Amino acid sequence: MGLWDLALLGVVTLQVASIAYLPRPRWKALALSLPFPFTTIALSQSNPINTTHILALPVLLIYYHSIRLIHKRLPIVPSIALGLLLYIGTSKLLLYAIPITPISFWFAIGGIGGIAILLFLLQPPRREPDHRTPLPIYLKLPTVIAVVALLLVLKESLQGFATFFPLVGVAGLYEARKALWGVCRQAPVFVGGMCAMLATVFLVQELLGLASALFIGWMVYLAVLWPVTSRLWTVEDSFNAQAVAVRR
Repeated sequence: MGLWDLALLGVVTLQVASIAYLPRPRWKALALSLPFPFTTIALSQSNPINTTHILALPVLLIYYHSIRLIHKRLPIVPSIALGLLLYIGTSKLLLYAIPITPISFWFAIGGIGGIAILLFLLQPPRREPDHRTPLPIYLKLPTVIAVVALLLVLKESLQGFATFFPLVGVAGLYEARKALWGVCRQAPVFVGGMCAMLATVFLVQELLGLASALFIGWMVYLAVLWPVTSRLWTVEDSFNAQAVAVRR
């Protein structure tokens, strides 16, 4: 494994650990939405941001929601496996079906950003139990290594789709299996923020280089993430307060 691969393994392990040990569903969802793996993979590939990166975002939404729906009938492990196969298959299909041009990039930004806003407005809160894993992180490390190894095999063929490959979303969704609705409510916030981040990087990467463009993109992403997540949590707190009042 190269230095970037080791860096990716470290990033994913730390992020999975945070999801595993944070008890509140909202905190797990927020930890899952931090784009550290995306940044590490993008830097390791050194490819300019293009349409494939944007198209990976709705595929990631499908991944999250498919696992949530499949898990109603199947245990979480086969649900995640089926979701992962769906991500890879859909990515391959879109990779050869959509032209990679500046025009397709901006059309994709507008369409996917609109979908994110719509999902954010339409998906209501639900009460979900707190959960914190009792197991040490080293027991989860083999799963993390296996998923990172799978990405290394697929990275070149998936191109921009590899940057949003659900590395954290495999072990992370297992840890957040009692809070899948909350994860799916946070997902449009992530997608909307990433649309803003990727648009920013796309505009300045040729002038500043990819690394500097990603740094500026992170500032834009956080500027979207914080207020929108705060709004999401405010609605959730109001819902929980009303639910408690009704029970009384």
